[in-house]
Order: sequence, then C-alpha cells, then structure tokens
Amino acid sequence: MMNKILKTFAVLLCIMNSQFFFAQQIITDQKAQELELKKAEKEAQKVSDQNHKKLDDKISELKKQQKEENTKKKNLIKSENNLKSTKEKISKLELENQKIESKIKSSSLSDEKIQKQRIKTKENELQIQKLKLKQITQQKELENAMSAY
Repeated sequence: MMNKILKTFAVLLCIMNSQFFFAQQIITDQKAQELELKKAEKEAQKVSDQNHKKLDDKISELKKQQKEENTKKKNLIKSENNLKSTKEKISKLELENQKIESKIKSSSLSDEKIQKQRIKTKENELQIQKLKLKQITQQKELENAMSAY
C-alpha cells in the first residue's frame, strides 16, 4: 500500500513538474516572441525614419532647385525687358532726330535755331551711341540668362 502511495505520489509529482515545465516553456516562448516583435517594430520605425529623412532632404533639394529656376526665370525676363526698353529709347531718339532734321530742311528757321536743333541732334546721337553700348551689354546679359535657364 505504501508502495502504491509512493508511486502515485511520484507520478503526481512528475505530472506537476511537467505541467510546470510546459507552462514555463510557454511563458519563455511568449517573451521571446514579444522581444522579437519589439525588435521588428523598432527596426521598422528606424527604416521609416530614414525614409522620411531622405524624402525631406529630397523635398528641400527640389525646393532649392525650384527657387534657383525661378530666380533664373526672373533674371531672364528682367534682361528681356531691359533690352526691349533700351531698343525703344533708341528708336524714340532716332525718330526725334529724323523729325528735327526734317524740320531743319523743310522750314526756314533762323541760323540760331538751326544751330540749336543741330546741337540737339548731336546730343541725341551721343545718347543713342550710349544706349547702343548699353544694348550690347544687355544683349550679353540676356544671352547669359538664356544659357543659365
């Protein structure tokens, strides 16, 4: 009888030990899975952060390029407008000189007025030459702006 109790007690003890062992194993496996999951989440967050930084850097670079392009475009438009304005000033002065010459040839003005008119045409011619030099410079600026754009 004592032998039976000891065997029963030993079997009971083995069952309890095995249940404890399996329970301990399940807890250990769950903890390992949780650690793996946290590690995977941390790695995913790290990759996500890196990708966001790359995108932010790319956006910044594109904004910088866009700003540069806008500046080049403004410079191009400004150069075109400056050149156009200078050409208009030259045309206006040339037209004025033609009118003065016409006036000198067609009317009977006093010598003093004719001299004044000739001086005016010479001043206009000087101004035209200055504007033509300015026009050459502006043309070069425009070519530079066009090549940069």
